[in-house]
Amino acid sequence: MIHNYIRIAFRQLRKHAFYSLLNLMGLATAITLVFLIGQFVWSEFQVNQTLHQADRQYILLSHWKDPNMGLDITTLAPLAKRLREEYPTLVANYYRWDGLTSIVTKADKQFRESIQLGDPTFLSMYGLNLLQGDAQTALQQPFSLAITEDKALTYFGRTDVVGQTLTIQNFSGASHPFTITAVLKNIPENSITQINATIKNTFFIPTNTYTYFNRTDFESWQNGVLPSYVELQPGVSPSQLAKPIQHLIDQNASALVRANLRVEPLALTTFYRQKDNGLVNRMLITLTLAGLFVLLMAIVNCINLAMSQSASRLREIGVRKALGSRQKQLITQLLTESVLLAILATGLALCLYPLVKPFFEQLVGKTLMPLTTLPPLALSIPLAVAGGISLLAGIYPAFMLSSRPVVDALQRKQPLLVGKLSLRQGLVSFQFLVAIMALIGAILVTQQVRYMCSQALGYNQAYVVSSQVPRDWSPAGVRKLETSRRILAKLPAVASVSLSHEIPNGNNGGQPMVYQNGTDSTESVSMQALVSDENYWQTYQIPLVAGRFFGGGDLDSLSIVLNEKAVQAMGYKKPGYAIGKQLRMRSDPRLFTVVGVSRDFHFNSMQQAIQPMLFFSVKGVPIYRYLSFKLHPGSIPASLEAIQQQWSVLFPNAPFEYQFMDQTLEKLYQTELRLKKAAYLTTVLALLLVLLGLVGLVSLSVIRRAKEIGIRKVLGASVIGIVGLFVAEYAWGLLLANVVAWPLVYWLVSKWLAYYTYHIQISWLPFVGVGLVVALFTALLISFQSIKAALVNPVESLKSE
Repeated sequence: MIHNYIRIAFRQLRKHAFYSLLNLMGLATAITLVFLIGQFVWSEFQVNQTLHQADRQYILLSHWKDPNMGLDITTLAPLAKRLREEYPTLVANYYRWDGLTSIVTKADKQFRESIQLGDPTFLSMYGLNLLQGDAQTALQQPFSLAITEDKALTYFGRTDVVGQTLTIQNFSGASHPFTITAVLKNIPENSITQINATIKNTFFIPTNTYTYFNRTDFESWQNGVLPSYVELQPGVSPSQLAKPIQHLIDQNASALVRANLRVEPLALTTFYRQKDNGLVNRMLITLTLAGLFVLLMAIVNCINLAMSQSASRLREIGVRKALGSRQKQLITQLLTESVLLAILATGLALCLYPLVKPFFEQLVGKTLMPLTTLPPLALSIPLAVAGGISLLAGIYPAFMLSSRPVVDALQRKQPLLVGKLSLRQGLVSFQFLVAIMALIGAILVTQQVRYMCSQALGYNQAYVVSSQVPRDWSPAGVRKLETSRRILAKLPAVASVSLSHEIPNGNNGGQPMVYQNGTDSTESVSMQALVSDENYWQTYQIPLVAGRFFGGGDLDSLSIVLNEKAVQAMGYKKPGYAIGKQLRMRSDPRLFTVVGVSRDFHFNSMQQAIQPMLFFSVKGVPIYRYLSFKLHPGSIPASLEAIQQQWSVLFPNAPFEYQFMDQTLEKLYQTELRLKKAAYLTTVLALLLVLLGLVGLVSLSVIRRAKEIGIRKVLGASVIGIVGLFVAEYAWGLLLANVVAWPLVYWLVSKWLAYYTYHIQISWLPFVGVGLVVALFTALLISFQSIKAALVNPVESLKSE
């Protein structure tokens, strides 16, 4: 019996090959997208899941009353270590690290690398896979080094390199050999080695060498910028750490910190998705809903086409009933056709998956985990998808057709549909609804991303290139870099060059507590600190609203420049009132004088409000990391080549690894850019499915109404009038979709924009524009198919069946 059902199902699919192909294409496309999104979501949920004792690993997050007082992803340097030492029944292990970048050399190979200076517990605590070395002892000795597999291949061309050495430069310009004691397998994305999107550490050195990098405050309670982690003992909950954490803070931290800081352990298995106000979680929810809606649209196409084909199946159903077939058998036969179509579509989707996977990875900017990493239970997902689709797409048409009386079926009487809109029209309206929402949403997301990367940032990032420089953090080192800067500024391709410790990428140099000279230090205000030379404001074209920027002489070593927010925070009514005022820092005994006020600009992501900010002169605070070049418009490759040549003369031991500010901003808004690309993909697929569905529905409608068209033409109807009948059939559904979609999209996008302190104002243009575009495409598609039917000779249309 099953064999007969399958054979008849194949026969029906071949008989209606065109409509079967439409269904197959739509379903396969939607299922492929669901598989891709599902794999992406799965991979995002696997971040940190493979760590040793993953369910007991926590990061210590800092919650400051004033967010500008410190970072949330770092905390007081000694806290994790002291928790382990004083509360061993609660804390099994700890790890802290400081991120560095420095020049690594092996013979003629020289690169600037991201280095993680951390506790020796790193390898043993997290159970990272080692190709070589002992996790327990690898980072115990001074000047030992663990590197990843890809870095071993970069420097040595092989991975069996334990015992080999690499030379690492410190911030005074000195170099020292480090002995490789472990080689790690390449580490997947996680918050231990990649706590933010811009830096991924691949070199690991122990804390017993921190003096080599002048990190003398590694064990200081005044240091609040170390990412810190703890591993809890079995059976211990994070809430049990609340009192010990607060006790250590009260016992060791300053009064200001005690009054403003609360530290909370957060599971590493969820931290990656919850950081940045849950940005990754929101993206995953959006992608999941988009995939499900696209799949639902493909299922709707199946239902619509099945219902539109009902007229051609009614006589078959009647004959089967007259010959003794039961309703159960008819339902089974009709569902078999739906199951067969779903299985074929799922199989095709599995074949398409590896072909489109690379394109999807480029779209989301991330490599998907291979299918082999999925749990065994995942093997049942394709079967579950096929089964669910076949039931959703086939159950209603099966019951509707099989329930028709024999006489009605043999006479091919259509089922009566109650109400002004049939179910079929309602389903078409749903497809329009999803397509309109996707297209409007994509436009608004694009506007927000463009707004975040536009001139509204408050500075001009166009033609700005930055590159890290060798470091000698001393007055002599600053003078040497200033000399190099002046030489590079003479290149014809360069408009301006600036030496600074920060570029506008969200990573500022600290949060000093600032107060007016002559007032109590308890009235201090937390600000973001930037260290730069006198050319910074010209290179980034940051407008000044009062006073001046730094001069080129040493007299400005104790001068500072505030932004407008800092002026307000210090209580000055106008920017000009701050000029000449003297300020102190709680962490610095020197007296600083305000010489200028800059306009506010976005140093961080637009999710955050612009903070009070001050510029220190690099002459007074001799730390630096970057040279930023403002290039003249023109041949950018030739300009970079000229800089490269001069750079190799000035810094023979440092590579010229540059990055445009546009690329830096892309990293800062990486998740938003992924969301924008995903929104466009969803829009394209949604519109494609709508058009595929309309092609099938209008084709069947033309066939079903051929005799009606002939009669209308005999009675004098024009071609335009007949085309208008078909257009009107879908006009009300399209209108209803717009009426529902517009307020729904407005509400959803408004909720999304609320996470950004600075965002676009939603205008009516995208809504009206999308409505008109979708209406135009729909009208053109319907007209193209119905005109052909309207031009047919009425004699042919009125022939007997």
